[in-house]
Amino acid sequence: MAKLHRKLLVAAQLAASLTLMTGAVPVPQTQVVSKVQTTQKLVALTFDDGPNPVYTPQVLDVLKQYDAKATFFVLGKRVQMYPQIAIREVNEGHEIANHTYDHHFLRHVSPNKLKEEIEQTQDIIFDITEQVPHVFRPPGGYYDQSLIELAKQDRFTVVMWSWYQDTKDWKKPGVDKIVSSVLTHIHNGDIILFHDLQGDCSQTVEALKILLPELKKQGYQFLTVTDLIAKMNK
Repeated sequence: MAKLHRKLLVAAQLAASLTLMTGAVPVPQTQVVSKVQTTQKLVALTFDDGPNPVYTPQVLDVLKQYDAKATFFVLGKRVQMYPQIAIREVNEGHEIANHTYDHHFLRHVSPNKLKEEIEQTQDIIFDITEQVPHVFRPPGGYYDQSLIELAKQDRFTVVMWSWYQDTKDWKKPGVDKIVSSVLTHIHNGDIILFHDLQGDCSQTVEALKILLPELKKQGYQFLTVTDLIAKMNK
């Protein structure tokens, strides 16, 4: 009975989020989004594979310092491990999004297993944060028609990143290279990919300390993915 009640709450909040997000139109539900067409100087910062108990709080500190909002594509198992960090993300106005429970690549699992992982992660996020993610990023950025159909059925949007805004920070290429990869190609509506995965993310944190003030100086604002999508064609 408790599980049914939770499912009903999830469904109700999802329906509300689709019509009330930032007072704008709902997120498109059946397309894959990697960039948003907009004339405004807006970008979305996204972080995959967290929370990280050491570095996600540092990322949040930098975001707060520069009044920047971001989207965290979290793993369900790591939200279970570090619930207070997920709660902080939500409390500070960031978007928490679904990245599967255990980072299983779509090509390695059946559609049923993928659906199970997505729904399991939705439940975990809702139980801990009372938020219902309405965007999903597939591990490794791999998707196929079965995932598109699943997105259509479950009313979520598949969000990738702008192909030229993959910082590859998980490879630890150096702070300067991370910074350069973003600034060299920055455009309105970009979705920028970072990671707060398990392990050392210090280069990502240091790069953000350079990137955020520089992009602000250039006139850019930092929105969540959902808020950026709501600005499409504006």
